[in-house]
Amino acid sequence: MNPEAGSFCPGAGGGQLPAAARGGPVSHAVSRVARLHRVAAGRLLRQAGLYPGQEMVMMYLWEAGPVRQSELIKASELDPSTVTKMLQRLEQSGHVRRCPDPADRRAVLVEATEGSCALLAEVSRAWSTLEEVTLAGLDPAERAELARLLAKVEGNLCTEALAECRDLPTARPARPGSTPDRPERDRSRR
Repeated sequence: MNPEAGSFCPGAGGGQLPAAARGGPVSHAVSRVARLHRVAAGRLLRQAGLYPGQEMVMMYLWEAGPVRQSELIKASELDPSTVTKMLQRLEQSGHVRRCPDPADRRAVLVEATEGSCALLAEVSRAWSTLEEVTLAGLDPAERAELARLLAKVEGNLCTEALAECRDLPTARPARPGSTPDRPERDRSRR
């Protein structure tokens, strides 16, 4: 493309936002922030020997105890092949154990190993550091307001993006990535 000829499509270029994103500046910002957050998380988690997303699986297993692999797939809202690959890596590193479910030999139970307890402290430190990096410069009131607004945005997106938005009751572990203090959604709207 000839740089002097201008943009490929009429109406593109010439602003801070890409032309196609001008109708959604907040969505564009959320997308950029999510990408940067994932990169920052990845750097911190690498120190613990994890890839991004594996810590969410471990958080679920630490809270839930042994669960069927199919339940973990549903809870993580990831593709089954992605979860299987994560579990293979976590199993190779000694953090999880998989075995046949005694109640149904066709099903597989997944559980965190005792050896993964040391990883729990590393993941907690990584998330605390990530929180401070992410919220640096925000006072406590701004942090609370941001958390409140993000919970509303998450609720909007959950309703729009998922056929079934499930928040588990507080007595059970929250799904990976959920906000523990978010009120349960009205299940009658599904």
